[in-house]
Amino acid sequence: MFSQVIAILFPVMALAVVGYLLAVWFKPDFRPLNKMNLVAFTPALVFSSLLHMKLDMSQLPLIGASLIAVLLPGLLMIPICHWGNWQYKTWAPLHMFRNSGNLAIPIFTYTFGPQAMPAAVMLMVVSTCLQVSVGQSILKKSASVAQVFVSPLFLSAVLAIAINLSGVTVWEPLYQASDLLGQACIPIMLLSLGSQMTNMQLSGLKIGIISTLQSLATGFVAFALIYWLIPLPAMQMQMMVLFTMLPPAVMNYLFAEQCQVEPTKVASMVLFGNFFAIVTLPALLVFAFSLPNS
Repeated sequence: MFSQVIAILFPVMALAVVGYLLAVWFKPDFRPLNKMNLVAFTPALVFSSLLHMKLDMSQLPLIGASLIAVLLPGLLMIPICHWGNWQYKTWAPLHMFRNSGNLAIPIFTYTFGPQAMPAAVMLMVVSTCLQVSVGQSILKKSASVAQVFVSPLFLSAVLAIAINLSGVTVWEPLYQASDLLGQACIPIMLLSLGSQMTNMQLSGLKIGIISTLQSLATGFVAFALIYWLIPLPAMQMQMMVLFTMLPPAVMNYLFAEQCQVEPTKVASMVLFGNFFAIVTLPALLVFAFSLPNS
């Protein structure tokens, strides 16, 4: 079991370490590359993955599980923030919107193989759409749901689903081009994630630990509800272990900085949460593999 977990995590962690070393030695500006990833590479990955995914009523349980995984922690944080006298809009999004891109897709791919990619992409699409709608509404009153409908990721998902359901055959070279472009997405995600670790400061360690423990707790409650209520295939249930308890998405910091919602605290929670994944991910993988196969 231990060697299996190491074999899964090594490619992911290795690329993150490379990103960290690149940031230390060369101090590259990943912002333009991240922008390209957001508007081109990731939508291409979504398009090529959803194009041939089996789309019918059998996908509803996975979508329902993803909604619980994102929204329930937000509800749980209401009394927690009241008890701790913490600002809800600072703390809640980090437990709702997890690293479903940079970390989840590579881990799902290396853990379960290429057959997990469509489900992994579906989870990322749901999480991202909720983050640019519900998440933005938490941060600022003027947020508009229309932001979802103009995002490249959402548009590529809608186009792929429409083609999929229509039965239209996409020109194979066009599909191959989309697939090739999408393959650039995962390495860039991991390199960028690793580069963010250079911004960690020990002053944020305490808040990073508190946030990480809270995130694991709220995520576990969400997973328990999914496990008891939603009938998912064995592989998807194992994926939900990781999806519900992943560290927070880096995008949380970008939105917090944009809206000036305690960005320094959010940065500490995001960076240390992803750093502690070195410890939490092996434990989550062991837990996932321990679940019954049926």
